[in-house]
Amino acid sequence: MRGFTIAAMVIVNDPGSWDHVYAPLLHAEWNGLTTTDLIYPFFLFFVGMSIALAYTKRLDAGDAKGPLQKKLLIRAAKIFLLGLFLALWPEFNFSELRWPGVLQRIALVFVVCGFLFLNTNRKQLITISIIILLLYWVIMVFVPVPGIGFPDLSIPDKNWANWLDNMLIPGRLYRGTWDPEGFLSTFPAIVTGISGMLVGQVMLKTPDINQKLFRLFFMGFIMLGLGAVWNWFFPINKHIWTSSYVLYSSGLATMSLAAFYYVVDVKGYHRWTFLGRVYGANSLSSYVLAGMLTLVFYDDIFGGMSLNDLFMENMTQIGMAHKLASLIYAVIYMLIIFVPAYILYKKKIYIKV
Repeated sequence: MRGFTIAAMVIVNDPGSWDHVYAPLLHAEWNGLTTTDLIYPFFLFFVGMSIALAYTKRLDAGDAKGPLQKKLLIRAAKIFLLGLFLALWPEFNFSELRWPGVLQRIALVFVVCGFLFLNTNRKQLITISIIILLLYWVIMVFVPVPGIGFPDLSIPDKNWANWLDNMLIPGRLYRGTWDPEGFLSTFPAIVTGISGMLVGQVMLKTPDINQKLFRLFFMGFIMLGLGAVWNWFFPINKHIWTSSYVLYSSGLATMSLAAFYYVVDVKGYHRWTFLGRVYGANSLSSYVLAGMLTLVFYDDIFGGMSLNDLFMENMTQIGMAHKLASLIYAVIYMLIIFVPAYILYKKKIYIKV
């Protein structure tokens, strides 16, 4: 599932033309949800799951917490620096550096969730999650913003998340006056990681298959339902990672995981998962490579015309719909990134950041 999530992330990030994209492959403009809005929280969910699977094994083997926490910090720093590298690539214009980003948020969620997993129990994780989601709701809906007044969640610029981004984050913000990977919204994003850890514990500690499937579907259904109800009072919004969005996306991720587990692990239908297994084995390195190769596939290096523009021009000239051509280009780009990922997979090389 992590591999398919990365493949989907590459597709939605790299269309043939941003002027011609099918609606489900775009983020919701503000409140609301599209299929694309599920990709990032799904990945953070799997970050949490990976922590539970990996560190439970380490703790059961008798590894001391001190060295594990040191490795957590080092790995998180590497992921964060990789995110800054991609933000600077290829011009390396430090005056336009965007400090927040996808990998930077992954790094923060990873290190916080890792420390929580090593130093708390399941009940405490649930309590921390509830406190964060409720506090975030109260702050974002009921607490007046300096110079603005009461928050207005119908527009981007009148809430605490965006106000704090302007106050605290140096450099360039992705949306000019706010950033979808900003400071305050990172806290509920951490809860997305925690939800993955809680589900990972269920996977590990429930030996009976039927009981495991029931618990996963039940947990997912409850989170999905709570998120849908909370949406009436605190709209689902990926840009500011609202509490309803956390529960709704985590519920869908949990139910999707249960479905994958039933089809692949229980029923044994796994041939169709090859692309996901290859991408999943080197997920972060594939994402970084996809970001770097845009220099070749999207810049004007072929006589003033980029490869994507050349592709779009030729496909539309033979009668192909613009949006379909744009999608096909994105899929081709994803398959190009798949080639080095497949070589690494075949050689059993797993690049650990």
